[in-house]
Amino acid sequence: MQSEPVSLGSVDAEAVIRRAREVLAIEAEAVAATQRAVDDSFARACALILRCSGRLVVSGIGKSGHVARKLAATFASTGTPAFFVHPAEASHGDLGMITPEDVCLCLSYSGSTEELLSIVPQIKRLGAGLIAMTGNPASRLATLADVHLDASVAREACPLNLAPTASTTAAMALGDALAMAVLDARGFDADDFARSHPGGALGRRLLTRVRDLMHAGESVPRVGENEPAVDAIVEMTRKRLGMTTVVDDAARLSGVVTDGDLRRLLERGDDVRASRVADIMTRSPVTVQAEALAAEALLLMESRRIGQLVVVDDDGHVVGALNFQDLLAAKIA
Repeated sequence: MQSEPVSLGSVDAEAVIRRAREVLAIEAEAVAATQRAVDDSFARACALILRCSGRLVVSGIGKSGHVARKLAATFASTGTPAFFVHPAEASHGDLGMITPEDVCLCLSYSGSTEELLSIVPQIKRLGAGLIAMTGNPASRLATLADVHLDASVAREACPLNLAPTASTTAAMALGDALAMAVLDARGFDADDFARSHPGGALGRRLLTRVRDLMHAGESVPRVGENEPAVDAIVEMTRKRLGMTTVVDDAARLSGVVTDGDLRRLLERGDDVRASRVADIMTRSPVTVQAEALAAEALLLMESRRIGQLVVVDDDGHVVGALNFQDLLAAKIA
């Protein structure tokens, strides 16, 4: 069902589009201008975080507080243990969450936020490191910090030049730059990212292995080469994987019988009851090992255009079976 077109009514379309583009241009300029803060001070801030044996404590109030919360989450998910502390709550007990081994990253555009300034002496007394991100290098917070990052902007995107807009965008971008620089210096890679995001799509693809999804033990269909072809049909029907493995006397893989093999048998007009498994099986099937990533198994299936894989060990023994539906259920495919 199509929705009704939104009526502009008395709205001046050209005016709102013009304003939106102006806002985006101002904020883009603000982000570009933060590159001036990427200097020796930025490098010292990175070093302070990298040397930290505790956690990164990020704090701010108002709009800066919202940015600080986001930055704490970004650092925490990219290899730097971090959390957000509200400066007002810190003055009423939460300061106990900060230890001498920590580094504090405090955000205040004015650099004169009372709630932040009230806890700075305690942070300094503890011996924790202090990084300030402000728009005023001469502010009290900037001068008290071990390292100051200049996030000043020429103007806000607000037409009144009052609402924090360009300044919060610049602070967010500079904080992201700091997090990514630290990530790179740590050598944090995709596997590390997946371990901190096990519930996400990337985590599933990078952490889930074939052994986690495969059918094993009695649930793996098996027949011998010399058994009647009918037995293969019975085994495939019973195990419901769309195939059966064919094994020798030592349980090593000889081949597979799939739905396709049975269709081809019928198309030839051969007598199923007179055929043996060896007559209809596919030899040297595609296999995978249990420790392979499930994503690798998916790639194999897609490239070979098959719906099942036999899982074998180093000696060719059948240890499991995997089909496309298993990957779909695990949200790998």
